[in-house]
Amino acid sequence: MLVIANDHWQIGILPGTGASLAFGRIRLADGGWHDVLRPTRTAGLERYSQCSSYVLVPFCNRVRDGLLRFGDRTWQLRRNARDGTAMHGAAHEFPWEVVEQSDTAVTLAFRSADVVGANFPWGFSAQVTYALDGTRFSVRTELANSSAEAFPAGFGHHPYFQRGVLDPEASEVQVEVPCELSYPLERGMAVGSPGPVPAHADYRRMRPLDRPFVDVCLTGQPADRPVRLEWPASGVAVSLRADDVFSHTVFYVPRRKRYFAVEPVTHANDGFNLMAAGVDGHGVFVLDPGESRRGEFHLDVEVLAQEHSER
Repeated sequence: MLVIANDHWQIGILPGTGASLAFGRIRLADGGWHDVLRPTRTAGLERYSQCSSYVLVPFCNRVRDGLLRFGDRTWQLRRNARDGTAMHGAAHEFPWEVVEQSDTAVTLAFRSADVVGANFPWGFSAQVTYALDGTRFSVRTELANSSAEAFPAGFGHHPYFQRGVLDPEASEVQVEVPCELSYPLERGMAVGSPGPVPAHADYRRMRPLDRPFVDVCLTGQPADRPVRLEWPASGVAVSLRADDVFSHTVFYVPRRKRYFAVEPVTHANDGFNLMAAGVDGHGVFVLDPGESRRGEFHLDVEVLAQEHSER
């Protein structure tokens, strides 16, 4: 494990587990370090899905039945999820190389040509940089086409946040996810153009995180309104701001868990098949040989005013 840290953040990075994160901690008013991201148990450090956050590249979420359609061709991806889909990209299964490191930043790289069995029919490379600057934790991702033909692609990240920070057993968090549209889903995959946000998943205005199960793919976020998470009892808040390439957000609230996920991603669930079906706004981009695409998102931590945290 590699650790980057400053006065506000401590981030644990696992190069051998797909460049996933082992923890994300912030310093609170009590002077102690507390997990704002779901901490990874020791037994889960080699399993990306049990980590605090993981990289989704060169696609996000699911591909229905593992069938990737592009142009007039179809490829069968390895179905690596229990629901029979290809899930979470192709690079999380392999170690990443550390190419640059300092006390407050780490850059890691992956090349599909260096491994056997990458679950994607084209050659690609990716880089992720985790960096700290004051109260800001930044994640920059770059994906490049290293094959001889164009391919469809996307990327994203899957951070899990704690419901309680100072007290991990509590559920104190208040959430604002200001996306205006939600895709109709079947078994977690989009089946049409986005429409109204369902009431149980509507957090366009700040409110306490409820207990009902939520698993939605959202889009239409105003540029001037970040995702906002507040833990009033702990006196701390985090704002998630992302570049325009992250045009979608997956919001996931599992039942009876102490965590939830807000995932900045470039395309909708099952975006390849949405694109093949001619559904607008899918978010998938096409990279020509040698072309690359990059994007960055930030987590900005701030102390809440006392009167705010007492409400």
